[in-house]
Amino acid sequence: MTGKTAIITGANSGLGLETAKSFARLGARIILAVRNLDKGQAAEQEIREESPEATIEVMQLDLSDLESVRAFAETFTSRFDLLDLLINNAGVMTPPYTKTKDDFELQFGSNHLGHFALTGRLLPLLLQTENSRVVTLSSLAHRNSAIYFDNLDGSNGYKAMKFYGQSKLANLMFATELDERLKQHGVSTLSLACHPGISATNLFKIGNREMPRIFKGLLHRYLQPATMGALPTVYAATEADLTGGEYIGPDGKGRRKGYPALEQPDPAVNDAGVRQKLWDVSEKLTGVTFNFSK
Repeated sequence: MTGKTAIITGANSGLGLETAKSFARLGARIILAVRNLDKGQAAEQEIREESPEATIEVMQLDLSDLESVRAFAETFTSRFDLLDLLINNAGVMTPPYTKTKDDFELQFGSNHLGHFALTGRLLPLLLQTENSRVVTLSSLAHRNSAIYFDNLDGSNGYKAMKFYGQSKLANLMFATELDERLKQHGVSTLSLACHPGISATNLFKIGNREMPRIFKGLLHRYLQPATMGALPTVYAATEADLTGGEYIGPDGKGRRKGYPALEQPDPAVNDAGVRQKLWDVSEKLTGVTFNFSK
């Protein structure tokens, strides 16, 4: 990966940080796209302790704010001519009912719409970069989920885990639909999806409160560490034999733990009509349209 440029959203902790560490070891230039700059700079220092020669930059990005997404993309595009890897990693999981600045339900707004808008705004750079890739993180929670088009903002009822599953299904549908459209236009950019199994990361909170230490200890005993959870992302970003559209997850029992392997998504992902509707709704809500012309 020497000489390649990678943006990783949510790179200050958990899976994003471990992905950044891997990319640093492989020689990539890394952009840590984070909401909190202080935490991002702390992550930069942690990466440099392992890889002192790494090329790292911290940039502010709040995926729950479309204006922040626009500002990030404009700043990046003004400074860089190419983008080899966009890792749509950041996520929020099962918060109390919350709205984003743009009046979206927080999980759908941050996990899906924010990444949709970011990818669309960075697409010109991705298309200019030969063999670039977009890797979008989904979750086991996408299974048995649906897109609630009549209640996307949760105003007609909200259940945190149900809406988390919706956002992760949206991530996987977006990655799949994006790859189909890239292939239709005959470009070399690939879109792939992955999931970390069940990893002991700081996503596991009770509301906005940290989980008690005793439960954190149990998580680390029975779930795989973030270093393992990040491997499907690294594999999706670097494996030469992948052709786009693949879904990568751990190979162990229940796909909860293990090493990266190809996986079959829930059959709902194959519904082209729902994917098309989700794409159209996402463009309308974000105001971002995708231009696949180089």
